This record gives sequence, structure tokens and C-alpha cells, in this order.
Amino acid sequence: MLLSSQNLVNFVACQLFALLMAVWFRLYLHPSKTSPFIRHVVATLLGFYLALFCFGWYSLHFLMQSGLSYSVMVFAGLEHMHKYCFIVTLGYLILCQITRVYVFDYGMYSADFTGPMMVITQKITSLAFEIHDGLTKREGQLTPSQKYLAISRMPSLLEYLSYNCNFMGILAGPTCSYNDYMAFIEGTGYQPRHQENANGKENGKYKQSEPSPKNDVISKLCTCAISLFIYLSLCKLLPVERSINDDFVNNTPFHLQVIYLYLAMLALRPKYYFVWTLADAINNAAGFGFNGYNKDGSPRWDLISNLRILDIEFATSFKLFLDNWNIQTALWLKRVCYERCPINPTAATFLLSAMWHGVYPGYYLTFLTGIVMTMAARAVRHNIRPYFLVSDSHKRIYDVITWACTQVAISYTVVPFVLLAVGPSFKFYRSWYFCLHLLCLLVVVALPVKSRRRQAKAQQDGLQKDSLQENQTEHNSTDNNCNQKDKAT
Repeated sequence: MLLSSQNLVNFVACQLFALLMAVWFRLYLHPSKTSPFIRHVVATLLGFYLALFCFGWYSLHFLMQSGLSYSVMVFAGLEHMHKYCFIVTLGYLILCQITRVYVFDYGMYSADFTGPMMVITQKITSLAFEIHDGLTKREGQLTPSQKYLAISRMPSLLEYLSYNCNFMGILAGPTCSYNDYMAFIEGTGYQPRHQENANGKENGKYKQSEPSPKNDVISKLCTCAISLFIYLSLCKLLPVERSINDDFVNNTPFHLQVIYLYLAMLALRPKYYFVWTLADAINNAAGFGFNGYNKDGSPRWDLISNLRILDIEFATSFKLFLDNWNIQTALWLKRVCYERCPINPTAATFLLSAMWHGVYPGYYLTFLTGIVMTMAARAVRHNIRPYFLVSDSHKRIYDVITWACTQVAISYTVVPFVLLAVGPSFKFYRSWYFCLHLLCLLVVVALPVKSRRRQAKAQQDGLQKDSLQENQTEHNSTDNNCNQKDKAT
């Protein structure tokens, strides 16, 4: 979400107010003290109040988008409801983005009411797919994560609005699953449940007592303060726009241009760290986000966390960086697109991500570049990495090299995302002679690699073949035994 200085002040003020309301909500509207109905009503009304304060009458778009989508859910047939809902919700978001960018003020960030709509779009489309899975599919047709997320009844209008527009996530998210949100409202989020964490491993320990989020909230608020200080200190000193300045390009050695670009992007990221970590702290303060216990018995409050800062800054591959950046959006893209798209899911996922982010041409340039980068990184990992796993020293050398390559590749890829327009973006890429584009295309051609779906299919075919061979062997053995018995008789 893009913010001007005035909108930044309003945003921070509203989020601090939401933080105070979250503490009050947890202490005085605890599930043991009041009903889910009251918690839904209060969370929704506070959310509308914050939206009205920040965006004025533009916030009516939140209701319009939610209302249209709910009508589709109710009146469309269950078989195709999720598709219609996806088209209507994403279409309404794109229409608002076009209006804000090209009708009101191109490149200006005032009244960016589409930021909250992006999160609402994620929630509505996720909900539609989860309802479709729960009401039209058998358990055998669903993956383990889809089984956990599947919804077996249509939410009421109040539950739906509370999920989309609650005060904890109305301004900056993050998105979450409907089942997790309902468990929070009803007070069942601390009970044992089967759920996979971000690493795909089950939580091992559960305790019945309700843990306090105080330590995690304080830790995240400290992270917010440090991130905001770094961003305000460095953003003016290291602007990305300097990378396309003619004097800078003509008079600076190329290796120093590479270092400057990395530092400029490094100075830009704390803005997102601040926004997403503050949003996570607000949800935790309200009691939402509990994700089981660590091995040492300490509670984990990362159920809806949106980033892992250290994993981002020390990522050794393009995929690792993306897996730890905007985590909930990555999960949304995976659940509604990557796992369900029958043709070229990687390209479809990047295209959907670009459409969801907005209508600036720079977004599309970034995500088109990201497709090539991802394919090249996958090819390198499959073909070259095994040679460096022979010893720890070789592995460390590989990690250092891939860390440097990943940071340069990420910085190169997201320049259009920051510059927004086509002209400046191509000016930057021309100054680098499109070198990483050409290098990645060369790698993809020279080091082909099977897609994960083909690998999975090959594995499955191999298993089926082995099973048939075993059955054939057993059948032949049975026939031989029968023949021997006949001879004996």
C-alpha cells in the first residue's frame, strides 16, 4: 500500500488506535465474557469507523465490493460460484484501481482506498473457494490444507462482514482463513487442532491454558520502531530514482551501480516491515494469531505473520525470498491459483499477482521479469546445487554466492515496481543492457528442468508401475503354485 506523508500520519494514528482497541477487545470482550455475536458486531463497527476516518466516503467501496460478492455467493450455483465470485471481486478491485490511477491522479498516492480493497479481495476469493471445497467436493478430492480450510456452511452476513472488515485487519491486513478467524471469535483458537505451519510440519505441542501475547506484541512493536527509524533515515539518502539518473549512470562504475541498487532496495524494505509487523502486532494484541508452541514451550504468535525479516535479508534463492515476503499473499496465490491452474501455474500466479497489485505498468514488468527469474533460479538449483553439497565448505561457498545473486536479482526485478511507469523502467533496464533478462533466458535454455507437476506425475507413474510389477509377480507366483499342485494331484 502506497502512502503520502499525510496518509502515513492518518494510517499510523488509526493503527495505534486499533492497537489500543485490540487490547481492550481481548480483555473486556473475551469469548468467556461475551457472545460471538457481540464480538462480530464490535469488530465490524470499529473497522468501518477506521475506514471512514482514513478514506472518507471512498470506504463505501469496501461495502459495495463485499455486498456484490456476497450476492454472488448466495444466488449463484455452488458448482461455479467460486469462479463468478473471483471474477466479480477482482474485477471490481481493478475497476477502482483504474479509476484512482488514471481518472484522479496518476502516480499520486492520495486517497489510496484500494489498499484495503486488495486485502478484502483476498479474503472474499479465499472464502468462495473454501465454501466450494466444503460443499461440493468429497474429502478424497481435497489436499490436506484444503480439508482444513474447507467451509461446510454459508456464513451469515454479519460473520462475512466481520471477517472482511474487522478493525484489526481493515487497513493493512493481513489476510487469514475464515476458519481461523471464526476460531478466534468463538474462543476455540487455543484448542488442539490439526494444522500445518509454514514449513509444512505439524505443531507438536499444545497446551490448554490461554497464553499471553504480551511479549510478542512488545517485540513486534520494537521491530516496528526500528524499521520506521531506518526507513525515515535512509529513504531520502538512497532513492531508487538515482539509478536512472544520467550523470550517475555515465560517471559511476557498473559494480558501484549494482551495490547502490542493493542498498537503495535495502533502505526501502523497512517501510513494509513497519506496516506488516504493526498489523501483526494488532491482531496478536486482540488474541488472534496463536499458532501452537515451540519445542521449548514458548507460545508462537505467527499464524498470520506476513514476513520473516532475517529469512528475507539472508535468502539464498529467489524462492526463499518470495516465501518469506508477504507470506499471506503468497499463500493466497498458491491456494486460489497455483494449486488449481491446469496450465503453466507459475506464469498464471505471477500474472494474477500483477493484476491484484494494480494497473501501473511497472507492476507487470516486475512480475513478468519474476517469471524468468524463478525459472532460471529453479534450473540452477536443480542442476548446479548438487555439486556443492559434497562438503560443508562447498555448501557455505554456494550459499554466499547464491545470497549475493539473489539480492541483486531481487533488486533488479523490483525496480519497475518502484518506478511504476514504463519509460523510467526501460531506461533502467537499458542502462544494465537487460543483462539479467538475457542471462536468465540463457540459463533456462541451457539448463532445462522438469516442472514440479511433471516430477510428481513421473513419481506417481513410477509407483503405479512398481505396484503393477509386484501384482504381476504375485500373480505369476500363484499360477506356479497352482500348476505344481495340479502336477502333484
